[in-house]
This record gives sequence, C-alpha cells and structure tokens, in this order.
Amino acid sequence: MASVGFLYPGHSAEDDYPRLEALLDGAVRLPLVHTDIGEDAHRVDALLEMGSAARLAAGVDALRERGAEAVVWACTSASFIYGREGAQQQVRELSARAGLPASSTSFAFAHAVAALDVRRVAIAATYPADVAEYFHAFLKAADIEVVATRGSGIITAAEVGTWGREEVLALARAGDHPDAEAVLLPDTALHTAAHLPALENALGKPVLTANQVTVWEGLRLLDRPLACPELGALFSRPAGA
Repeated sequence: MASVGFLYPGHSAEDDYPRLEALLDGAVRLPLVHTDIGEDAHRVDALLEMGSAARLAAGVDALRERGAEAVVWACTSASFIYGREGAQQQVRELSARAGLPASSTSFAFAHAVAALDVRRVAIAATYPADVAEYFHAFLKAADIEVVATRGSGIITAAEVGTWGREEVLALARAGDHPDAEAVLLPDTALHTAAHLPALENALGKPVLTANQVTVWEGLRLLDRPLACPELGALFSRPAGA
C-alpha cells in the first residue's frame, strides 16, 4: 500500500491525519511523526527555528522505518516564513536527508490552487497579521493573486488546536472576499478534516485547508490520484489529474 509520511510540529490537530486516512478508505497510509516545535509562537524568529533543517531531519528516520515513500513538512508558517527560495531550499534539504520526494504545506497550497485552476484567492489565517502577510507574499511569488488577507492574531498553535466547527466556519466567512475564487485556511494546527463540506457549502466556493492540501500534496508526489468528495473540491478529481 502507498504511504506518505508527514513531519508535524508539536501537538495540535494531528488527529486530522487518521481522519483523512479513513475518509480515503485506507487506500493510502499516512504515518505521522512529531517534530520538536521549540517555542510555540506564530512569530518570525520562532517559526524560522521551528522549520530548521536539524528539527526536520530528526524525524526522517522514523518515517522511513514506517514505510514512507514521500515526505511532507506538515507546516505552513514554518515553510513560507523563509520566502519562496528559502522554502524550496528547505524542501531540497529534506528530500536529500530522507532520500525521498519531499514538499511542504506552503507548496501544497500553491499546487492546489493551480490544480483548481483559480487565480484569485482570499487568505483566512489564524496567525497575527504580520505573519499572514508572509503567506500572501509566498503566494504572490507563485503568480497567485491574493485579493484579501485576514489575520486573527492567534499566537500559539495550542490555542488554534482548540477551535471547533463554529470557530473554523467563522474564520472562513470573515476571510472570504467577493472576488476570491477560493478561500485558503493556512494552519495545520487547525482542525478542518471534518468540516470541509460545511465550509464549501457556507462559502459557495472551494476552500483549501492546511491538512487537506498537505495530504493531497503527498498523493501528488507519489502520482497516486485519489478522489474523495467528502474532502472538498480539491478532491473532486484525483490529485495530479
């Protein structure tokens, strides 16, 4: 059976991954290894340290032992914070260390937007506004037009991980924009796997969430297309199709 491995910082919404695996009917294994988060803070210096090569490398061997055929750094903020070139270097180093195809959640968002064939997006972020702007810049460098960026001022992943359905829906609605063809929720600490149909029904457009696109990206790396309507418009056709 195909297997995609994830390096996940700390403990917040990691239970989205077994839920996503179950929704995919066990067609792929999604093993996850926790990395040392360091300081839990959506702050530039803390995020740069969180995504350092040494912290990511520490979990690679465990994923290989669990049969991973590709690896994804399941963190948006501690990848886009390096800028596009820095995030590319982060992925190259991860791939070299693992000896496997690799990516990160930031690139997953860019690839998912392209797969949906949309050009204009809105960002509904849990982060403080200054950190959300780094994601805006990352997407702009990928030739994606961001028509609105909303930060929520949440400092810690631990707090984000406590949010439930109503908070997630409120975040998406607050960050939406009439000109946006899709809305992006970029935080892997946010539980969204159970709420994707509700999010898209509420907004009437595709919604891309961090754990959703991270799994989709892993499938893309393996050229393992899977469709699953319960996971939203992104999974309405197989990954990479």
